[in-house]
Amino acid sequence: MSVQIPETMRAAVLRDVDKGLEVGEIRTPHPKAGEVLVKVSACGLCHSDLHVIGGAIAFPKPAVLGHEVAGEIVEVGPGNEHNDLAVGQHVAGAFLMPCGQCEACAEGRDDLCAPFFDLNRIQGKLYDGTTRLADLDGTPIAMYSMGGLAEYCVIPSTSVAVVPDAIDPVKGAILGCAAMTAYGAVRRGADLRYGETVAVVATGGVGSNIIQISKAFGAKQTIAIDVADDKLEAARALGATDVVNSMNENVHDAVFALTGGRGVDVAFEALGRPQTWNSALDALRDGGRMVPIGLGAGVQTAEVEINRTVRRSQSIIGNYGARTRQDLPEVVRMAAEGSIHYQDIVTRKFSLDQAGEGYELLKAGKIQGRGVVDMSL
Repeated sequence: MSVQIPETMRAAVLRDVDKGLEVGEIRTPHPKAGEVLVKVSACGLCHSDLHVIGGAIAFPKPAVLGHEVAGEIVEVGPGNEHNDLAVGQHVAGAFLMPCGQCEACAEGRDDLCAPFFDLNRIQGKLYDGTTRLADLDGTPIAMYSMGGLAEYCVIPSTSVAVVPDAIDPVKGAILGCAAMTAYGAVRRGADLRYGETVAVVATGGVGSNIIQISKAFGAKQTIAIDVADDKLEAARALGATDVVNSMNENVHDAVFALTGGRGVDVAFEALGRPQTWNSALDALRDGGRMVPIGLGAGVQTAEVEINRTVRRSQSIIGNYGARTRQDLPEVVRMAAEGSIHYQDIVTRKFSLDQAGEGYELLKAGKIQGRGVVDMSL
């Protein structure tokens, strides 16, 4: 099967923090060994992109961001003989792109892949030390993950999962970050057990998925904590048994009242701010586990009460993404069977030209769940 691939494509490029995203024509990339080229149907808007757009996290420029995508494979690079990837397949792409070769990857710890952090997250490159993106004059453009805010993107084959036709090609974009990060937090970070109690602090795209996945894993009580009543009502519709508005209620008192004075077994923190860290710790029972997922803005810190952590045997278990090769196919399966109602989490669609506007709304806290850039608009 052959597909006509244009020489250039439209992409949202970050060239200057003060100017924000600028949509224009750049060269269409092509895959190298162990990679595929995907025609993007949609790309999700995530808080971690905001940190780069605003300059809080240093990243090379010019750059194309966007790290949770869905689309169709239109070109397969060499070195893919031992997988079933083929032109014409619809796939979800994961933000955490394991090289598959390093010591961590050999141990199955895709979430600790050294080349991903050293090359992609710091230098905006893939694992041969170069980017696949370039301006029309050949000037290299850095890639944040696969650079999904574009009409086409190159993704390592380790980081795509084939999705069935039943998966929405636009709303399914969130499977590779919002849903997969939530799955990793519940399955890998918390190792949630049947019958345990859960609190979810910040119920955006990731938090909303944590609520659903915790329910699927057998949590008997899930308490959603946020500052907006509309987000809390949405969380209840997704399966939260109780809600707490932390603007109006003391989180510790409210959660302990809801749990018979005990606190929750697991508290997930999904925003990366000192206040939400405190809320998650305040919800925790003796011996409980706090799992932070949200990335802070730059080198940000949160206070931890030493004696309480020690005397009460509480654990803080950082969790970044998931084990992509094992977990992304499972996330796709859960979405296909209806355990993850990803369609309900996507509440806003933007055109590529509106990507900057979408991130401004996200920054202002005005997007419930997740917004996505729909390339058909």
